[in-house]
Amino acid sequence: MKFHWFAQQYYTKLPHDFGDTVHSSWVTPPASVADPRQVGEDYHMYLRLMQQADGLGWDSLLLNEHHQTSLAMTPSPNLIASILAATTENAAIALCGNSLALYNPPIRVAEEMAMIDALSGGRLIAGIVFGTPMDTAFSYGVPPIELRERFHEARELILKAWTADEPFAFNGKYTKLRYVNPWPRPVQDEIPIWIPGSGSPETWDVVNALDYCYGYLSFSGKQSAAPIVGGFWDYTESQGASMNPNRMAFTQIICCADTEAEAERQYADAVKYFYRQNPTALEFATPPGYNSLPSIKANLTRAKTQSAEERQKAQRGELSFWEYDELGYIIAGTPERVEQRVRALATELRIGQLITCMHVGNLPEEVAAENNRLVGTSVIPKLRDVWADEEDRWTPKVSQERVAAKFGAGAAV
Repeated sequence: MKFHWFAQQYYTKLPHDFGDTVHSSWVTPPASVADPRQVGEDYHMYLRLMQQADGLGWDSLLLNEHHQTSLAMTPSPNLIASILAATTENAAIALCGNSLALYNPPIRVAEEMAMIDALSGGRLIAGIVFGTPMDTAFSYGVPPIELRERFHEARELILKAWTADEPFAFNGKYTKLRYVNPWPRPVQDEIPIWIPGSGSPETWDVVNALDYCYGYLSFSGKQSAAPIVGGFWDYTESQGASMNPNRMAFTQIICCADTEAEAERQYADAVKYFYRQNPTALEFATPPGYNSLPSIKANLTRAKTQSAEERQKAQRGELSFWEYDELGYIIAGTPERVEQRVRALATELRIGQLITCMHVGNLPEEVAAENNRLVGTSVIPKLRDVWADEEDRWTPKVSQERVAAKFGAGAAV
């Protein structure tokens, strides 16, 4: 089993009533709320935490791309990735991902990812995403109906650019280039590719046909996620595609402490800050044309394991700390309890790649650093046996070898 360090790079000094007074924390939040100097301090904190995780045995350091939001101040994850590529030694650098439809021309993604792979010595995971409606349709103005077509055209261009032996012309519907010949090329012969999704059958078809890793990057808890993750595996089995658990990545907030009482004391406010301060206006989340007809049908017929009232209470920060834990929004407690809960999650949902969210909301850096230390030394080593007999083609060979060499043979397969 692999572990990937992640944090939504949240602005940590939002006004207390931000979530109650702002119309949307995505697309239209007032920029005056964020002090650029504080943003810089937050970036440095996240870098320090990721560099610490590299020295504790995480398999990758994961970054995402979002725009115009206090939730994740990472409009260019490649900038942070380049710093980590030069200042870390073991973990892969996971971009999960670049929103391909937003790049014009998308050859820029091929060039920048190749730079990061070269700079890191072959440690890149190339996550590529369709992008949220908030990022794509509203922040960057891409017509929702064009999004999938643009994504797949860009993906075709990028993959060919990484492997072509000589310059070539590319004549797509949205991108036309007379000469494609990027320097440098990646170190890896085949860069591992991840595609996050929210349950669309078309995305399942892509990852199954091309043997990519599917990432369910949700913060809504295990109960809410189970129908989608289970649906993916049922669909995959019906298509005769690979059932290797390492093809599934899953996001999970972790809140570890020496005692359960200490976990509640240290993390409760930050968990509520994370959920309460992040309202997204309905009109930005559901533009016509963003979801295809098969996706809409799948969502309507999918079993619901959580009530709408419960979800709304969670989003408003109205659940107790242990209610968030019970519903799977977080996994909290002592290292022993965290280990047991993660083991159950991974085996029940067939997860080989766990994206551990080790900082949440406005959590103080020292608490997040201790979270890193406890999980890195007392949880991860005990869970390496989960799916240990399964091949992992979705994390780079170089990072697997380095993590195994430094942290023990059980750290990588």
